[in-house]
Amino acid sequence: MDFKEYIRVIPDFPQPGVRFKDITTLLKNGPVYKQAVDAIREMVSDLKIDMIAGPEARGFVVGAPLAYSLGVGFAPIRKSGKLPGDCIEADYSLEYGKDRLAMHRDSIQPGQRVLIADDLLATGGTLATSANLIRQLGGEIVGAAFLIELSYLNGREKLEGIEVRSLMTY
Repeated sequence: MDFKEYIRVIPDFPQPGVRFKDITTLLKNGPVYKQAVDAIREMVSDLKIDMIAGPEARGFVVGAPLAYSLGVGFAPIRKSGKLPGDCIEADYSLEYGKDRLAMHRDSIQPGQRVLIADDLLATGGTLATSANLIRQLGGEIVGAAFLIELSYLNGREKLEGIEVRSLMTY
């Protein structure tokens, strides 16, 4: 299936010159959304995965159904101040600014094999920070899986040692 047919491109969002890849048009189509999650599951089927971690918000819509389909747990990575328990945190840069991510200290156990899942790999800042947090908790990152990779932004360069798998590449 050509999943790109279900991605809407919105020009000049959130700023002039950006061609935003909107996944909501894929998500609203139940059969296509299911096929996309199934395709990612197949793409990572050779990895021994104990846990999926996903940064908010769209990492939840990729990572949680993927974790469910694999029968493993899901660890949310949230913006600072959104998780109620004892957390670790780290600052990071986005395409359009800066932010701070957090994870519960007990979300990943030392030695667990973790796949990071998100909707989009752009500059790699969110994923690199997510990987940092997982490693601080003792997790072993077995890879990262995305619906979309924007290869022209060179996000892979920030992800030394992390195998990247993407369903679609622009």
